Amino acid sequence: MDRFEIAMISIPILLGMIFLRVPIGLAMLLCGVGGTAIVTERWVPILASLKSLTYDVFSGHSLSIIPLFLLMGQFATKGGMSQSLFKAAAAFLGHRRGGIAMAGIGACAGFGAICGSSLATAATMSQVALPEMRRYGYSGALSTGSLAAGGTLGILIPPSIVLVIYAILAEQNIITMFIAAVVPGIMAAVGFMIVVAIYVRLDPTAATIRERVGLRGRIAAIIDVWPVALIFLLVIGGIYVGWFTPTEAAAVGAAGTGLLALRSGELDWKGLKDCLLATATSTAMIYFIIFGAQVYNTFLAFAQLPQTTAEWVAAAGFSPWVVLVLILLAYLVFGCVMDSLSMILLTVPIFFPLIMTLDFGMSPEETAIWFGILVLITVELGLVTPPVGMNIFIINSLAPDIPLTQTYRGVVPFLIAEVIRIALLAIVPAIILFLPRMLG
Repeated sequence: MDRFEIAMISIPILLGMIFLRVPIGLAMLLCGVGGTAIVTERWVPILASLKSLTYDVFSGHSLSIIPLFLLMGQFATKGGMSQSLFKAAAAFLGHRRGGIAMAGIGACAGFGAICGSSLATAATMSQVALPEMRRYGYSGALSTGSLAAGGTLGILIPPSIVLVIYAILAEQNIITMFIAAVVPGIMAAVGFMIVVAIYVRLDPTAATIRERVGLRGRIAAIIDVWPVALIFLLVIGGIYVGWFTPTEAAAVGAAGTGLLALRSGELDWKGLKDCLLATATSTAMIYFIIFGAQVYNTFLAFAQLPQTTAEWVAAAGFSPWVVLVLILLAYLVFGCVMDSLSMILLTVPIFFPLIMTLDFGMSPEETAIWFGILVLITVELGLVTPPVGMNIFIINSLAPDIPLTQTYRGVVPFLIAEVIRIALLAIVPAIILFLPRMLG
């Protein structure tokens, strides 16, 4: 077998190991080490390179943004900001049919602006919103389906950990990627709310109407939620105007969120220890996946898989749009068995060089930004795609009395809305590039 064939064979082997529940980082590490040894016909070089590769991967300061954003999310959860967000959204939307589900989606968007993790967003907001939806007789399908979909906003609304990883892999400006994600993120939140409105009109028994909150109650709810808006503006605005680098902004956001959690009285010494321990555990898991992906991608580079694939596509004469559709479909398939971070780390080094060789009528920088947002949204869709859909399992674990089949049924309308949004953003790149062009 030649190098390309060895690389292609490694992909089903990797997926098979993942199916057997081998940790994804370890699976990529083993495939990378074994594949490189087979391609180079020597074990010594790859084993010797592991000691320097570890330093090369983690010595850069850009990855330090990950634990800081994770810590920010931990402080936000501990400080009760999720409850304030939900109450504020419910004050304005709760009196509508399906309004509490809409409020849950809006609160997910707000929490995603200070968290950056879809799984954390889904888990946190479910604990706040599910009891309220039960109280007002919402169906299990609508309750869990809307929160599973709303949780995906955690990786789309900036700051986003997955978007940071993409920017690092594709060597793009993190600030520009954050700006490009704003409009698609707003579209997602509004689109999900529209789905809820249509859902309750087709099935009026799925939701009831809550009493309207008066003007005084709405003003009080807005006042309670000001810390979230302040942190978001400080982090994202500070990055854009040049006050902070992305890493500095993450540190400021973590410190600010921690102070607000302390001010709320919810953060004690035990809570601080729990936040730090949870952040360290999540960071270690993410860093190990990054390291395993780096080793595996080094093997793919040795095997020249990205270059050979790009040459094959060019020789086959496929339209750039056909290639894009095939790549996005591949992400949908991967999303059924892999988490979002692993998908990004595994596929971007293969697909990104291929996309950059194709002509979509944009500059290379704009193509990279546009493709990154499309990938992010498609990866986000994988979080609620059966049979694995991590958000679905998290929501269902918090509502064990609701059958998993109901959650699957409830999430289908949101999947349809997501597919429509992906198609719209692919066909009209200006929607993604509008803000970067205007602010650039």
